[in-house]
Amino acid sequence: MDGVPAAVTWGLLAAWAVHDAEELATMARWTREARPELERRYPRVPWQRLEMSQRQVNVAIGLMGGVMAGASAAGALTGGRSPVFQAVLAGFGLHGVGHLAQSAVARGYTPGVVTAPVVVIPFTVWAWWRLKASGVPAASGRSALAGLAALPLVLGGVHALAHALTKRR
Repeated sequence: MDGVPAAVTWGLLAAWAVHDAEELATMARWTREARPELERRYPRVPWQRLEMSQRQVNVAIGLMGGVMAGASAAGALTGGRSPVFQAVLAGFGLHGVGHLAQSAVARGYTPGVVTAPVVVIPFTVWAWWRLKASGVPAASGRSALAGLAALPLVLGGVHALAHALTKRR
């Protein structure tokens, strides 16, 4: 389809890769080191479920990469019109906002918070702007709702599958 640059559709995968490189480098250590303070501050939250091994982080990020690659391909094949692409794009932006909220709750660094305001959120805003400028009907309200609804399911599913694939037998 003409009009929508590949930087919009495949850019989603690239922006995700930059963002998740930060998570790959920091998540396992952070979950291990932050847990005692988070347990003290918020004792009713089951923080033991937060802790992840590096192997589990690697698998979860690989699985999510498949989701992001599939959504980017769907966007590229449809010129950005794919409802899956638009929902994942919306979910990616909401995910960036979630990182800022997590850091506020944790009162400090959380994995992904550095790239959320400089990569995730700006890319998402730019991509929606480019879709609109290219005449792509963006069901942004429906896409945002779909992204919001799917985000915890996809993230939870990816992490549950990564846990199942990496647990010691």
